[in-house]
Amino acid sequence: MAYTPRLKAKYKDEIRTALKDKFQYKSVMQVPKLEKISVSQGIGAATADKKLIDSAINEMTLVTGQKAVATKSKKDISNFKLRKGMPIGVRVTLRDSKMYEFLDRLVAVALPRIRDFRGINDKGFDGRGNYTLGVTEQIIFPEIDIDKINQIQGMDITFVTSANTDVEALELLKQFGLPFKNQTITTNG
Repeated sequence: MAYTPRLKAKYKDEIRTALKDKFQYKSVMQVPKLEKISVSQGIGAATADKKLIDSAINEMTLVTGQKAVATKSKKDISNFKLRKGMPIGVRVTLRDSKMYEFLDRLVAVALPRIRDFRGINDKGFDGRGNYTLGVTEQIIFPEIDIDKINQIQGMDITFVTSANTDVEALELLKQFGLPFKNQTITTNG
């Protein structure tokens, strides 16, 4: 039998039916699902030191379990000593099994390691059912050896869902175990 990530099985067995009942969907196919998780890291100091990009790619690959790619600048900005095509960040887009594995590690291991953690903010929704979470230090992930990092960097983690509203997306992410602070979201409509 093939291996299925824990949260993928939980979605099929529990979350889908719970959301179908809560929002009165006619079919389980209407229930929102997690489509992808995009993890990105902007490295402004990379204009001066090219080695920062290589170390960020290695760290991001360790954290996500998938090869990270460098993002390049789109235009010249002389004030920042930036030329078009220079690498200025790294990103990874996770789907299917790797996405569920990363989400499981994020919820169970990484988020509890944040200093003075009281839950994540529910204000990161974009109005279309997607949620972005900012992490200030990459050292919350156990895959990163704190002695081998050059500098502490933050990263953005975006959860792309098929939900039509932020309320549906919030409920979906809560079912996956993301620890939100205060569960009050208003609909603009």
